[in-house]
Amino acid sequence: MATPLASNFTKLTSADLLKFKKYLAENISRSLEGEPLQLGDRTELIKQRLQEIYIQTKVSLPEDLRKQVFNEILDEMTGFGPIQPLLDDPDVSEVMVNGPKKVFIEKGGKLTKTGVTFDDDDHVERIIDRIILPLGRRVDTDSPTVDARLPDGSRVNAIIRPVAIDGPSITIRKFKKDKLTIQQLVDFGSMTQNMAEFLRACVLAHLNIVISGGTGSGKTTLLNVLSGFIQAEERIVTIEDAAELQLQQDHVVRLETKVPNTDGRGAVTIRDLVKNSLRMRPDRIVVGECRGGEALDMLQAMNTGHDGSLTTLHANTPRDALSRLETMVLMAGMDLPLKVVRQQISSAVDLIVQQTRLKDGARKVTAITEVVGMEGDTVVMTDIFKFEQTGVGANGKILGELKPTGIRPIFGPKLEAAGFKLSAELFMPAGGMNLGSRR
Repeated sequence: MATPLASNFTKLTSADLLKFKKYLAENISRSLEGEPLQLGDRTELIKQRLQEIYIQTKVSLPEDLRKQVFNEILDEMTGFGPIQPLLDDPDVSEVMVNGPKKVFIEKGGKLTKTGVTFDDDDHVERIIDRIILPLGRRVDTDSPTVDARLPDGSRVNAIIRPVAIDGPSITIRKFKKDKLTIQQLVDFGSMTQNMAEFLRACVLAHLNIVISGGTGSGKTTLLNVLSGFIQAEERIVTIEDAAELQLQQDHVVRLETKVPNTDGRGAVTIRDLVKNSLRMRPDRIVVGECRGGEALDMLQAMNTGHDGSLTTLHANTPRDALSRLETMVLMAGMDLPLKVVRQQISSAVDLIVQQTRLKDGARKVTAITEVVGMEGDTVVMTDIFKFEQTGVGANGKILGELKPTGIRPIFGPKLEAAGFKLSAELFMPAGGMNLGSRR
């Protein structure tokens, strides 16, 4: 059998190795045509055929190189090519492909460049197709961006030319199989025990909570944790672009948006689903992320008897979160005066929980802020708990302390009516000094 390599050699170039891998893969693909197999059976058959075709080539690679070639071909044919080992690594939380020669990962909260590479732009696009085609999605020059969810729950975004100038890009936010608990967040230093106790009481007392934070700050993780406090007998409707929430309760209806078909029709948006959820007799509405006009429908739901709703949005501070909400409400196309919008927000939202990814990669709840009401045209807010940075330690570690401000929330009676009489000490900083103020 003719092969692209001589049978005896002392040194392989990368081009030779690439030719050889393509030769093996093409022969295996031809041998598998017309054989409909389950993934497990297919993997075993590929391994078997790979060994047979390799022997027929009479090429003898060093054992470590042979194993590497075999693994790369298996990853190419049964997984997602060069990035499959990264996806298999439980410590990697995100994989980012910035073109064929630049692959980055997030591990332990830190971004690092890997040695993983693709052959060229076409290779990256083949892997994008491998990811999205089984999900019924497509990406081409007319529709160069795509969002999708893998069967394991991981979230994928892919973007190609002409909008991706330096070549096709893939971002995969890996799905965590083990759901975090509030105690684990306390153990990780993301919040204090007092903050955890306070948030649990707020969820059980049906307060409306907005989780605010930047990209990758851990908003969805925190939303998952807080939603775990909802009582089992309540009917919960979750609404997401790509389903990531892992609610353990039985009485849950999960809704997910739908992209338009090839004719540009049939799209179902977050806003459509929020409106529909109001007809489903929900006790709780949980929106994975507010991004646009659905914010108005969400606020109206909160103001009309659907207490205990939870959502997330992108903002860097609690005050920015209110501004973002205002902007999103105006995106609904209703010509509402700004004061009316702010009144809607101040009467609907009880609490903003600010989630932050610090410069050292640590994720923390850096503020728990009560929305008090209106003074004139301004929404008044009060920090109940706040993170105070005190410096930077060894290896760039951010030093600081999560502490109460000394101000008790005005909605305290609502917590008490739900059976939570939180002690004064829970809100008192060390030394008894009041650190907060209405703003």
